[in-house]
Amino acid sequence: MIEVRWSNPALEDMEGIRDYIAKDSPFYARRFIERVFGHFEKLNDFPKMGRLVPEAGDRDDIRELIYQGYRIIYLLSSELAEIITVVHGGRDLTRPDKPWDDK
Repeated sequence: MIEVRWSNPALEDMEGIRDYIAKDSPFYARRFIERVFGHFEKLNDFPKMGRLVPEAGDRDDIRELIYQGYRIIYLLSSELAEIITVVHGGRDLTRPDKPWDDK
C-alpha cells in the first residue's frame, strides 16, 4: 500500500475545474470533485492502475488516469503516488514545458 498525495498545482487545477463547472451547476461541480477524489483512493492498493503517459517518453514513473475527459497525471515512486496535474484531454502536452519535467 502506498500513500496518495495531491500536489498544490494539482489542487489548484481541481479548483479551477470546479469553478468552471460551477458556473453552470454547483451540484455537478461538487459531484465531479467528489468522484475524482474517490476514484484516486484506489491508487493506494493499485498504484500502477494508470496507463503510462505517452508524452513522457520512456519514463515509467509518470502515469495517468482519465476521468470525464480530464487527464489526471501522477508521479509514482515505491512509496508515493503524487498527483502532479489535472488537465483537459485536449490540452497539448508535447510542448517543451511538461508538468513532470521538474520532478
